[in-house]
Amino acid sequence: MATLYTQAESNTRKTFFLITIFVVVLIALGWLFSYLLNDSIFLVIAVILAVGQSFASYWYSDKIVLGISHAQPIKKEDDPELYRIVENLCITAGLPAPKIYITNETQPNAFATGRDKNHAVIVVTKGLLEKLDKTETEGVIAHELSHIGNRDILLSTAVVVLAGIIAIFSNLFLRISFWGGGRRRDSKDSGYLGLILLVLGIVAAILAPVIATLIRLAISRKREFLADVDGALLTRYPEGLASALEKIAADESPLKTASTTTAHLYISNPFKEKKFSNLFMTHPPIEERIKALREMEI
Repeated sequence: MATLYTQAESNTRKTFFLITIFVVVLIALGWLFSYLLNDSIFLVIAVILAVGQSFASYWYSDKIVLGISHAQPIKKEDDPELYRIVENLCITAGLPAPKIYITNETQPNAFATGRDKNHAVIVVTKGLLEKLDKTETEGVIAHELSHIGNRDILLSTAVVVLAGIIAIFSNLFLRISFWGGGRRRDSKDSGYLGLILLVLGIVAAILAPVIATLIRLAISRKREFLADVDGALLTRYPEGLASALEKIAADESPLKTASTTTAHLYISNPFKEKKFSNLFMTHPPIEERIKALREMEI
C-alpha cells in the first residue's frame, strides 16, 4: 500500500525517469525531423532544448509556473490567519513552512509548486480565502502540503515545461514541412520509402505532444487521490476537504490565469470540464474524490 514515504521515493525516481524519457524523445524527434528535411538544424535545436529545458525544469519550473499564474507573495502580516493554518499544519506534517502566494482570482482554488520541501510554494486564490471557512481552508492547505511531502510538486511542475517544449518543437516541424521549408532528401532517398518516412515524421509530430499531454494528465489524476487521503489524515477531519471540494466544484467563476499546461496543478480543474472523456480529464471526477473522503474512517 502506498504511503507518504513510499510515494515520495517513487516520485523522485519518476521525476528523473520522466526527464530522461523527454530528453530521449526530444532528441529522437530532432534526428527524425533533420533526416526528413535534410537539415541538421532540427537535431541541433533538439539537443540544445533537451539539455537546457532539463536544467530549467528542475531549477526554474516553479518560477515559470508562478509567472504564468500571476501569483504574488504575501507576508504574515498580510494574512495572519492563513499563515497560522499553514504553520500549524506544517508542524503536524513535519515539513518546513512553504512560501505563500496569492492570485487575484475569484474562483476558489489552490496549488503547490517547487522542486523540494525546502523550496516549496503554496498558491491560493483570493476566492478561496473569501468563500471557504476555516476547516475547509485547512483541508485544502493539508492537501497541498501532502503534495509537497509526497514530492509531487517537482514531478508535476517539470512536466509543464517538458511537455510544452515537445509540443512547440513538433509544431515547428509541421509548419516548416507544410510550408515547404527545409531541403528534401536527394533522389536516392526518394520514392515510397521517402514518402513513408515523411508520413511517419508528420504522425510523430502530431502524436508526440498528445502523448506528452496524456502522461501529464495520468500523473495528475493518480496523485490527487493520494493527496486527498494524506491531507485528510493530516487534519484528522476528512469532511473539511470534502466540503471544500464541493464548494470549489460548484463555483462557476472563471480562473483567467489558468492554462491547459498548468490546469493539472490545481486542487480542482480550473476549467470545470464535464464533457470530455476520462482520458483527457486533468483530475479524477470530483464526486469520486468526495465519496472516498466521506468513506474514510479516522
